[in-house]
Amino acid sequence: MTLQRPQLALPGALLTDLYQLTMLQAYFDRGMFDTAVFEFFARKLPACRNFYLAAGLEQALDYLEQLQFSEAELEWLSAQRMFKAAFIDYLAGLRFTGEVHAMAEGTPFFANEPILRVTAPLPEAQLAESRLVNLLHFQSLIAGKAARVVLQAPGKRLVDFGLRRAHGAEAGLLASRACYLAGFSATATVLAGAQFGIPLAGTMAHSFIQAHVDEVAAFEHFANSLPGSVVLLIDTYDTEAGAARVVDLAPRLAAAGIRVQGVRIDSGDLGEHARKVRAILDTGGLNEVTIFASGSVDEYLLRDLQAKGAPIDGYGVGTKLDTSADVPALDCAYKLQEYAGLPRRKRSEGKATWPGRKQVYRQYDDDGCCCGDVLTLEGDTAPGVALIKPVMRHGRRLHPSPSLEEVRAYTRLQLDSLPAALCSLDPAAYPVHESEALHLLAAEADRLVGRP
Repeated sequence: MTLQRPQLALPGALLTDLYQLTMLQAYFDRGMFDTAVFEFFARKLPACRNFYLAAGLEQALDYLEQLQFSEAELEWLSAQRMFKAAFIDYLAGLRFTGEVHAMAEGTPFFANEPILRVTAPLPEAQLAESRLVNLLHFQSLIAGKAARVVLQAPGKRLVDFGLRRAHGAEAGLLASRACYLAGFSATATVLAGAQFGIPLAGTMAHSFIQAHVDEVAAFEHFANSLPGSVVLLIDTYDTEAGAARVVDLAPRLAAAGIRVQGVRIDSGDLGEHARKVRAILDTGGLNEVTIFASGSVDEYLLRDLQAKGAPIDGYGVGTKLDTSADVPALDCAYKLQEYAGLPRRKRSEGKATWPGRKQVYRQYDDDGCCCGDVLTLEGDTAPGVALIKPVMRHGRRLHPSPSLEEVRAYTRLQLDSLPAALCSLDPAAYPVHESEALHLLAAEADRLVGRP
């Protein structure tokens, strides 16, 4: 019997910005249906990010394959008396029929490098903007943050604890996916396990301890109810006293065939508590019991704890990860780069774009570390590996998307190929060279401004 995984209900076509529909009405009136090329990219890296990490392609392709207006949505639009009847009829038949080229999920990328290109009739490509940015921005944001956590805690068990602080249900679910893609071990979000096959992990809350007459009773109750996953939260009252109670309880549990697997610390100076708890457990003969820590954990705290040799085996990472607290948004965009066969580009101050259909070539040194990228035009050649590949044609995937486990393995290889400087939390630069062909096309696009 094949297990049927619960599926995320995709929002309808009305999950967009109003100006997408007003522009579509104007395109429709003018007959502007020629082929347009849009690209999604991020601008200058913030000071506390050395690289971005591409994520969200799977959900982006799902959206494009299923894009259409339902009867109820069309009726609602008609009732607004904002759009013409003929345009509403056009929307009824609108489907995505274009092409998509993209970087593979899990690929590190840098400023101005597109991770997705849409080539389609102008109204189709335009309408897709808001939701594509919504999907690609969020998962790339969280995946990049999660990768930084992973790089600071090699070999540690990392669990996503962020659902309750995520900005909404979909954000919590997709954050779990982005974290696992980037190298996390598990998630506490049950639906992420059901939908994506991510391993689940969890312990107990302080309320469970408080609901009992004493701490030992709570520990024993939990262990007897879930003997296969006994990780006990020991800091509700006094962390070290809680550890001592675990030592006293362990022989009684062992006699019943139950092994205490770990303890969790969720407050205070995690490193100092962990050292004291480790000593208590070891003295009590519980050398195999692991220490798991949570509470305001991020990559900076992990770096410090690792540097001090804190005896912590794993971490629950929540709020600061699922909200990307230090950089809550990327300066990203989905911009028109070509229309009707002619290059287009934006020249706004601080937001100028490169025109045309682009390719990124990544170069590697003799040790297999990436050492520089070339941003150029599709069809132009440069040394290195081409990162942008076709993934959709005529509105349908060219091949099944890789499994999340395959994406996770690919991401690990990509992170392993980063220079050591980029893996650190100190600011570091990575060379991205814009080709002469790109500069020439930008000049051509500028000459076209003002022509009919």
